[in-house]
Amino acid sequence: MASTRVFRSGNSQAVRIPADMAFKDGQELTITRHGEVVTLLPKRDGLRQVLEELLAMPPLPPSEPIERIEVPERERY
Repeated sequence: MASTRVFRSGNSQAVRIPADMAFKDGQELTITRHGEVVTLLPKRDGLRQVLEELLAMPPLPPSEPIERIEVPERERY
């Protein structure tokens, strides 16, 4: 797991992101915080863009068939 430190940049707090985790220069991000967890995500233009990204994903690998089992009936009390 990579680690970094917080520093000041003007009146803002900043974090250096390692090169292997970097976003494109100038890319807008959405930032959320839940307790101590801060999440950065690329800003999306809306639901249409999310749908296009989902449709562009490769298909899931085929799954094995589910073996059905018989469940015995229970006595009711």
